[in-house]
Amino acid sequence: MTEIFFYHLERQPLDRVLPTLLEKSIERGWRAAVEVGAADQLKTLDDLLWTYRDDSFLPHGLAGNEDDALQPVLITDGPGNANNAQVRFFVGGALPRADTGYDRLVFMFDGHDPDRLQAARGAWRALAAGNAVTYWQQSPEGGWIKKA
Repeated sequence: MTEIFFYHLERQPLDRVLPTLLEKSIERGWRAAVEVGAADQLKTLDDLLWTYRDDSFLPHGLAGNEDDALQPVLITDGPGNANNAQVRFFVGGALPRADTGYDRLVFMFDGHDPDRLQAARGAWRALAAGNAVTYWQQSPEGGWIKKA
């Protein structure tokens, strides 16, 4: 059964949290797919993953190239699993689906955006039946606390 994690971003923005979670995924030996909500977010996320920290290197690529299958992290704006990822992240308004073939789905949403919060509630209701769904909220220190 696929685990589905909801990450409620309140203290740190996506650009600080996502790279760390992607690094942890790679450390586990997993490939990751990151689905954004709109095509205009692809380049922004690509730039972030190259520059988020001076001493880092997070190998990744944008979907739609001949080397998609080789990418440890593949950024996309649509369905599909071109890099055979074990974990799929939904960010920037991309809504999670109960896709099969993943060990874990991670839906990250901005708790300060009422529209994203409402979308997260709807996604929770849609995915909670028949799936292993957990809800994680940021602590004041920036860590994660399992709330449900």
